[in-house]
Amino acid sequence: QHYYITNNLRLLAMLGGDALTKPEVVFVLGPPGAGKGTQCQKIVEKYGYTHLSAGDLLRAERASGSPDGDLIESHIRGGTIVPVAITVKLLANAMKRAPNGKFLIDGFPRNEDNVAGWNKDMEDKVNLKFVLFYECEEEECLRRAMGRNQGRSDDNVESFRKRIQTYLNSTMPIVNSFKGDGLLRNIDASSDPDSVFVLTQKCFEKEGE
Repeated sequence: QHYYITNNLRLLAMLGGDALTKPEVVFVLGPPGAGKGTQCQKIVEKYGYTHLSAGDLLRAERASGSPDGDLIESHIRGGTIVPVAITVKLLANAMKRAPNGKFLIDGFPRNEDNVAGWNKDMEDKVNLKFVLFYECEEEECLRRAMGRNQGRSDDNVESFRKRIQTYLNSTMPIVNSFKGDGLLRNIDASSDPDSVFVLTQKCFEKEGE
């Protein structure tokens, strides 16, 4: 308990930009249905990261009765991108509540505006280690998304197709930008989760984890 309290106070200082050691962040990107959440669970178990799913945080905010709830829902159903100020605020608040300073941020950033908003508020407060990019063919992603039965309002074929188009049009340009910056770690996510995690572990091992 003492470690938890001390570490949380340290993290609060970090996010205020006052601490010497910054929290470490790994972005996790890939098309909807690529298995990002499953791999994040395995990374948490193996390496002790805190997993923050941008989509889960937004859905929880919507369900909480937040004034932003209707806006969030309209973007989720439409397969479009929630305004960055909302998402960054939710991520920052979740980081402050976390028990450690190592974060997997799953499903964010999704476009250049997300990157700009993140950099404006968080770039100086965290250390972006690298970006995991899970690659998977569209039809396989669709099969997985339709089969996961999580009760999500965007788990239908129409919403999925819209999300894929948003991903291709908006997310792929920033993936290429991360690649140009030397931050991208490509992983073939087309096989079963355990095989994909073998490839994921190799990325972390190369980074000294």
